[in-house]
Amino acid sequence: MAKYFNITGGTAVNAQLTQELLAPGANASISKIMLTNMHASTTCTVDLYIEKKLTGKFYLMKSVALPVGATLVHEHAGFNNQEGEFGLYIKLTQGASETPAVDVILI
Repeated sequence: MAKYFNITGGTAVNAQLTQELLAPGANASISKIMLTNMHASTTCTVDLYIEKKLTGKFYLMKSVALPVGATLVHEHAGFNNQEGEFGLYIKLTQGASETPAVDVILI
């Protein structure tokens, strides 16, 4: 079952917003991740990673510049977060005075 998110970043220059997309133990299986920059005029910097307590972060995407209107598709993600495993997180970083906005679809 697909999951949909509309994520908007902070309001200060160089502000960051980190949001949990899938909680550890949600027992979700993801095969594809789609990110679309919905902002009208600003490129957005995106980090997408999995994290597990006491194990750390592992990046699927690190500091990826997502141009205005562009969609990035990460195929064959192969992510399954059973009990006590990894959560999936996204971080948006605002580089200018504009607030980043990204749509996320998990399939």
